[in-house]
Amino acid sequence: MESVRRAAPLRLVILDMDGVLYRGDQPIPGAPELLRNLHAVRLLVRYATNNSMFTRAAYAERLAGMGIPALPDEIVTSTSATIEHLARHAPEVRSVLAVGAAGMVSELREAGYAVLPIGEAPPDRPAAVDAVLVGLDPAFDDGRLATAVAAVRAGARLIATNADARYPTPTGFRPGAGAMVAAIADGSGFEPLVIGKPQPAMFGAVLESVGVAPAEALVVGDNPDSDIASAHRSGIESVLVLTGVTDAAAADALDGERRPDHVAVDAAAVWEIVEARLAG
Repeated sequence: MESVRRAAPLRLVILDMDGVLYRGDQPIPGAPELLRNLHAVRLLVRYATNNSMFTRAAYAERLAGMGIPALPDEIVTSTSATIEHLARHAPEVRSVLAVGAAGMVSELREAGYAVLPIGEAPPDRPAAVDAVLVGLDPAFDDGRLATAVAAVRAGARLIATNADARYPTPTGFRPGAGAMVAAIADGSGFEPLVIGKPQPAMFGAVLESVGVAPAEALVVGDNPDSDIASAHRSGIESVLVLTGVTDAAAADALDGERRPDHVAVDAAAVWEIVEARLAG
């Protein structure tokens, strides 16, 4: 597939992680070399994931253990993208009811928010917060649902770090943050603001934070429903790499916003696409 848009000189590469850089605890062949090449030509690099459960520091440590050196500031989780979006577009939000894991709570507190974890919210009255922020919460249950719904009905904004309906585990798929967001939205009658992929807010936050235009960026992902659709909505050229959830036959059948500008069979092929882009 050839690029459908004529892009400006390349300055930034945004890479999904699971399926692009690693599978489980193992790096994908060629991924460390790809990153060394990107850094050698002085391109900005950001690593983007919809997962909200872990901190950026934890992801940086994980990548380093696979031979992919990354700074925490280069990691973009759906939590950090939400923080960036709120800082730029909703600075009045300062207190949040956090429906999510410890990593999300830690990131929010580090950013200066007054955070009430859902498990510590008073069960007998709505939490007085500016927003209910929802990520993947492994302990989500009917009581937490009722607490979040009450806070939204009392006036808190409903904000979702991502709306993934499910997420993979070693034993199969489990309900994702999107299932929890949908329950809170249905119960409260309010639609959420969704930040993570495939919505454009995550990539928009990345572009704003580094001062790069969409035409100067490239997204590399393995999932057409999230990575490629989000790139399309953000006006960014995209590469679908076939080392994750998509095979060649499925890639050929893609259309609309799920159809990438390029398809790469592996990390080496991604580098060839980058080299061609750099050459103009």
